[in-house]
Parts: sequence; C-alpha cells; structure tokens
Amino acid sequence: SGPILCVLAVRAEVCLLGERTTATARRAHAVRRRFESEWAAARKRTTRSPSSNVQMMATESAAAARDVGEKAPEIRAAYDRMSAAVRETTRLEEVLGLLGWDEQVMMPVGSAEARGRQKAAVAAVLHDKHTGASLADAINELKTFGSESVEAVLDEYERANVRDATRRFERKQRMSRELAAREAELTSRAYQVWVEAREKSDFSMFAPVLEELLEHTKLVASLTKPGMDAYDAAIDEFERGMSAARLSEIFDSLREPLKALLDDILAAQSAGRAPNEPVNALQGGPQWDEDKQEVFCREVAAAVGFDSTRGRLDRSVHPFTGGCGPQDVRMTTRFSEQNWPEGIMGLIHEAGHAMYEQGRRTGAHDALPVSEPLSYGVHESQSLLWERCVGQSEQFWEWALPVAARSLPHLAAPDVTPRGAYEALNQVRPSLIRVDADEVTYSFHILVRFEIERALFDGSLKVADLPRVWNEKMQAYLGVAPSSDTDGVLQDVHWSGAAFGYFPSYSLGAMMAVQIFEAACRELPSLQSDIARGEFGALRSWLNEKVHRVGSLYPSPDELLLAVTGAELEPQIFVRYLRNKYADLYGIDPHPN
Repeated sequence: SGPILCVLAVRAEVCLLGERTTATARRAHAVRRRFESEWAAARKRTTRSPSSNVQMMATESAAAARDVGEKAPEIRAAYDRMSAAVRETTRLEEVLGLLGWDEQVMMPVGSAEARGRQKAAVAAVLHDKHTGASLADAINELKTFGSESVEAVLDEYERANVRDATRRFERKQRMSRELAAREAELTSRAYQVWVEAREKSDFSMFAPVLEELLEHTKLVASLTKPGMDAYDAAIDEFERGMSAARLSEIFDSLREPLKALLDDILAAQSAGRAPNEPVNALQGGPQWDEDKQEVFCREVAAAVGFDSTRGRLDRSVHPFTGGCGPQDVRMTTRFSEQNWPEGIMGLIHEAGHAMYEQGRRTGAHDALPVSEPLSYGVHESQSLLWERCVGQSEQFWEWALPVAARSLPHLAAPDVTPRGAYEALNQVRPSLIRVDADEVTYSFHILVRFEIERALFDGSLKVADLPRVWNEKMQAYLGVAPSSDTDGVLQDVHWSGAAFGYFPSYSLGAMMAVQIFEAACRELPSLQSDIARGEFGALRSWLNEKVHRVGSLYPSPDELLLAVTGAELEPQIFVRYLRNKYADLYGIDPHPN
C-alpha cells in the first residue's frame, strides 16, 4: 500500500496546490477522495501493525506530496519553455511544407535550383531550433524532476508532448546542421529529376540521385538511431516501433488468403460470373471532361466535410495532401478522361487526409507533438476509410450520382445506377499502377515495394537492377509487367523525397481503415443510411473525436486501435471484409476452407 498511497498523495497535493482551472480542480478533488479511500482501506489492513509504521507511511506520503507540490511551478515553467521552443520548430516546418506544396503545384520548372537553396536555408535554421539551447535546457530540466513528479503535475496530453519532444530532440541532436541542409537540397533536386525521368520514361536519369538518397538515408539512420538496422530506422520514421521483421509477419498473414481470394475472383471472371461491364456512360471518354470532373469533386469535398476556408484543392503530377497545419491544408488530385475514377477516388482519398489535418487538436496543444498524427499508417487509414469504405460503396453513389449529373450530364442516363457505379468502381483487375489498384490487389503492390526496399538496404539489390527486379516481381505477384519505366519503377514520387519505409504504411492503413470503420458502424447504427442520404457529419465527428483530436496521445497505433475498436491491429478483419464484399460481387464462396 505504501508506494500507491505515496503516489496518490503526491498527485492530490500537486493538483490542489498547482493547478489553475475549474476542470482540473474537480480532478484534484476526485484524486484526493480516492487517496482518502485508499488511506482508510490501508489503515484497516494494518490494524495489527505497530501504529508507528502507519504514522511513518503517512509522514513519508505527506513529505513527498509537499516536495512535488513545491516543484510544481518549476515543472510547469519548464514545460511551458519546452512548448514555446517546440512551437518555433513547428512553424518553420509549416514554412517548409508550404514551399514543398508550391514546388509540386505552382513553381516554374526553371526555379528548382533556387527552391532547393531556399529549402536548404530553412532546413538549416530549423535544425538549429530542433537542437537549440532553449529546447535542450527545458527538456533536461524536466528530466531532473523525475518522471513520477512530472507525471503528477502534467496531464496525459502534456506528458505525451514531453515524451515525443524528447524523442525528437535526441534524434535531431545526432544529425548535423550541414546534413539537414544537404537533405533538403538533395530531395528538392531529386524531385525535379524524378519528374523529368518519369516524363521521359528513363530510369537511368533518376538512378544516380536515387543512389545518393539511399546512401544519405543509411547515414542518417546510423547517426540518429545507432544500433538500429537501417531499414528498421527508415520504417520507424513513419510507423513507430515497427520493424521489417514485424511487417514480414503481417504480409505473410495476408499473402496466402489474398492470393486465394484473387484466384477465386479471376476464376469467377473466366466462368462469366463477374459483374456486368460498365454501361457506356461509366466508361472513359471525352464525356468525362476534366474541368467538369473537378466541379463534381469540389462538391464532394464540401459534402464530406473539407473546409475550403482553411484549405484548397489543386492539381499535381502525383496526388498528395500537404500545407502548413490545421489552419491551411492543401490537397491535390489529378484527372483523366479515360480513367475517371482516378480523379474522383483520388479526391475522396485526399479529402480523408485533409479532414484529419483540419481536425487536429489546436488550442493549448496547437503546434505541439500530441496534436500531430500518430503515424503515417493511421493517417492513411483515414484517407482509405473515406475512399474505400465510403466512396466505393453502393450507398455513397445513391447520393452522389444525382450530384455528379449536374456537372457531368451523361450520368443522368437511365441505365446509370448506383449499383452500376458500385460495380464499376470495384472491379478486380491486376494492374500496373499502385494508385489505381483495386483493394484486392493493392497489397501486392506494397509487397513489391517492401521487398525491393529491404533488398536495397541490405545490399542484395543494386539500384541499377531496380527496373528488372520490379518487373519480375509484378509478373510474379500480379501477372502483369510494365512496358515502360513510367508505368513501373518511376510511378511513385516517394523515393525522390527519401521516403524509404513509407510504402508499408499504405497496407497498414488499409487494414486499420476497415477495423475503424467496422467500429464506427457498431457505434453509429444509421451510418449506412446516412451515407446514402449524403449525410456525413456523424461519421466525420466520430472520427474527429476518436482519431483526429487524439493525435499522438498513445505511444503506438496498436494502442490507438485498442482504444477505438477494442482490439489491436487484426489483419484477418481486413481479409474477412474483402472476402465478404467480393463474394457478393463475384459469386464466390464467402467462407472457404
């Protein structure tokens, strides 16, 4: 009982002495009542003990409470100094985010070299702030108080800020100012090279700078995360605590059931049990004017909840969401007359990202670590939930078709139905392009990239051999092979930004999306009918409360999922969802042996 009583006494005393708000005062009284209850129980348990022992426990508990109570103002002051220093770094990161958005959307091609120098200069200043004396002093002072005292004074969101600010500071401190500036310059230059190489379908143009990026990433990993495998270190930048070994286990649990599902679907197609071919209005062609698609997409973005007063939509080579914080979110998509789902589904996907950004916690925690997304996989879960669980559902198109027909009048044809749109959007066809892949084959695209990255990092694959190995793996997993580098190894922007280890987050996000959406359906019984009426507010608010505003409170995605869904990540939930959905579409067994 002694240690428990001591901690309770410390927390009660600190809350009563040091806190400032009515809500916190109520918490303090609750803690004190709990302490008094525990204390009374302890006295009953120790009735046979010498009274001096009980008195000693009371004295020690009171002394500890007074000690931490006296430290509370100093702990609070150190926390405030840490927060101020962290906010400075966040504002500079927001500037870099805006420069990056401009680089991919608005900047003239001839400005690339100058932009690289600008980003390098900001990155150097940012590095100084990340490792500066004011932040270092505040973090070190908090450490001197001890974790128990800090825990007694700060609430759970504040403690998460200390945890993540310390983690980031210790890693940034190991990276030199010159190396940070070089990374900014290198990735800016690499992006421009990638764009040109992709346009010309010539991987040899990109290969030299990709070699530089790979070696740079390995160097940064060795400096900032010493003792950690370089690829594990790269993955950890996007998924906390995740490793290549754990990812291999996850992909191993998916590979066989997804391959069996794909084989069943392809067999059903061969036997003529596939959904009907889309009617003419739902096939690509000039009727899908890109500007008219954009009009429809803007209506969809507004309907699902994207706030255009705090963000904007543009076009780019590769769809993405960026900007500079919850008050200024920039999203992009791209349109195609021949492949209309690319623009519309891309818009809904990016809107999911954008609403996560706009829904982040502000106020006292604005620009602090706890307001940031927990991981890239969690972020991806929000975009894929909106894209696949909502946008690709039959219910969504019950609402969306009449809306789309206002700007795309060919969709008012009598043979265009919500079921027809649903079937058109959920066709399973092994394809070359990841962003256009259906949800059954998508994980195989990620598996190709994961295996290639792992081989690049362990040295078993040379950069020069990438196109050949890429094509071989695509043939092995999906039965298709690209005829050009543009449709193959150059299709993704990620490596130009040194984002090695990012791709697995897409598959993790897909699994999380389904698990979270199933939880939403349980808690929002009318959700499917809401979607059919174009009423998305309940889902958006639920996600905002459960995920967006929670930010990085939890130390891992598994703990977030446990809080939101009642279970850690369960890949079999994803497999079951796919099997049930496509059993209906293709007439296959929903429960194979």
